[in-house]
Amino acid sequence: MLGVGEHDELYVEDMAINVMSVTNILDFNGELKLQGFKVYPIDTKKNIVRSYNRKDFYKICVITGHNIIHYADKGFDVNGTTLFFGNPLIPYSWENVTEQTGYTCLFSERFLKPKDRTESLQESPLFRIDGTPIFSLDDDQRLFVEQLFQRMLTEQQANYQFRDDLIRNYINLIIHEALKMRPTQTKVRHTDASSRIAIQFLELLERQFPIENADQTLQLKTAQAFADQLAVHVNHLNRSVKSVTGKSTTTHIAERIITEAKALLQHTDWTVAQIGYSLGFDYPTYFNNFFKKMTGTSPMTLRV
Repeated sequence: MLGVGEHDELYVEDMAINVMSVTNILDFNGELKLQGFKVYPIDTKKNIVRSYNRKDFYKICVITGHNIIHYADKGFDVNGTTLFFGNPLIPYSWENVTEQTGYTCLFSERFLKPKDRTESLQESPLFRIDGTPIFSLDDDQRLFVEQLFQRMLTEQQANYQFRDDLIRNYINLIIHEALKMRPTQTKVRHTDASSRIAIQFLELLERQFPIENADQTLQLKTAQAFADQLAVHVNHLNRSVKSVTGKSTTTHIAERIITEAKALLQHTDWTVAQIGYSLGFDYPTYFNNFFKKMTGTSPMTLRV
């Protein structure tokens, strides 16, 4: 069974999705979007599956079974228990060779790092486009990771005041457990030229952040500027980035600027004009218009 890729709006864990009602799917997606986090079990023997809009969410799952996982331009043939880290910028799909059991959690970067403006998840070796996000677990590792997912399931239903903090701790424990492991080396295909260019673009984009003082200004703000820096034609850059990530170069730039704008509005006392200037806007009006177009609201709403 072949999973649905990045370019699809709806990602389906397996074809048993037809047993679910549309109402249940919408409820699940709505709750995920509202809370920025969701954890659920996977058991294809019992048709326990979920469908969700994965556009804005990272994914961690632990699954026992035989799978062929396609991630960007790489393929991995894995059997047994696998720990997988999915990045919303990178296309991936699954071929489930056998029945599957395990757990999945979805979360936004804002949920995991609500006040932390240090290294982005995109820079993590687990989520980087050129990283290896797949790990084979032995029985002890499987038991440890599955227990963390089970605890998240329990806390998800609780009314504990600091529930989100506790769930974040469990996610970070899974991340650190993976960082201690050696990535699976069963790669089937090698990185092609388009992926190399997309990797270089995303790294160059991320390297400009965070903005640490009001006098700092973005140097690369357009697809053409990035193409010039990478010594490639802008059309080649756009095709490469689009083919690998499913988004245009311009969309990546705009979304990253908006992410930084929100962080600066929430965590600094700079004026809106100063923030706009640091992000490459010569006039506050240009920044306000851009922010409203991207978010549907004005910058000042984040200052309330």
